Amino acid sequence: MDNSRRDFIRNTALVVAGTALVSSNDLFAAPKKIERVGLQLYSVRDAMDKDPAGSLKKLADMGYVHVEHANYVNRKFYGYTAKEFKKLLSGMDLQMHSGHTVMTAHDWDDAKNDFTDKWKYTVEDAAEVGQRYVISPWLDEGLRHDPDKLKKTMDQFNKCGELCKKYNMKFGYHNHNFEFSTKVGDGTLYDYILANTDPELVAQQMDVGNMLGAGGIALDLLKKYPGRFELLHVKDEIKSTTGQGMDGYDSTILGEGVMPVRDIVKEARKHGGTSWFIIEQESYQGKDPFDCVKIDLQTMKKWGF
Repeated sequence: MDNSRRDFIRNTALVVAGTALVSSNDLFAAPKKIERVGLQLYSVRDAMDKDPAGSLKKLADMGYVHVEHANYVNRKFYGYTAKEFKKLLSGMDLQMHSGHTVMTAHDWDDAKNDFTDKWKYTVEDAAEVGQRYVISPWLDEGLRHDPDKLKKTMDQFNKCGELCKKYNMKFGYHNHNFEFSTKVGDGTLYDYILANTDPELVAQQMDVGNMLGAGGIALDLLKKYPGRFELLHVKDEIKSTTGQGMDGYDSTILGEGVMPVRDIVKEARKHGGTSWFIIEQESYQGKDPFDCVKIDLQTMKKWGF
């Protein structure tokens, strides 16, 4: 065999071996998690009520790509049908992969052993508009202290997860403050919710600011329940001077409050299982809400998001 032929075979063998090695490494490597930063539209709620299209355009011009709704009434998002709102978002290169719609005990029909048509429409419209998560941000007070009703509610959460799964979505729960001030057995109501929901069916969206005044410490929870928080509401808080805040706190521009927000989002990225970081600011200390959320986005970018 001449040298050129021998060299060709040897080099080809090396290339094949190298390709096999790369493919093997790729096969066993953990997939890279895609992280997204968005805005809960409640942050600019007054403007969204008056001029949804103009408000979304302002946010898009700031650099926002993802938004989360807080307004679904009579099968409409901010006055638009699911198809209309999706078209509006698409025209501005915006996406809405999550949204808040309260699910109550009345959304389950015991006689039919199924969800009501009203709730089924909620899920259908969420899928139509492009959501990946249907998130309920509340738990009625009458359910919080009754063991039987609580258990039934958690079963309803899991069943909603199964319903959402049919549409390639996931059901989710968003906390406020009462989950930490309400005790269930030896733990908090929040502990109970996490223990009784299937993480394959029910995602948790931790609101790091809502819990502060009620004793919830975001960093501690991220360590206690690693991998359980697919979504995070990113907030900073200051002591309230308005008397209108939650448990004596008002939200403020990220990095200007009393919370270690940067450490929280880093821990969520590392151990929380978090891939959706949703900015929310509900109080503005005399500043324009759009100016606030613009700075919030810039701050997240400085932090590497």
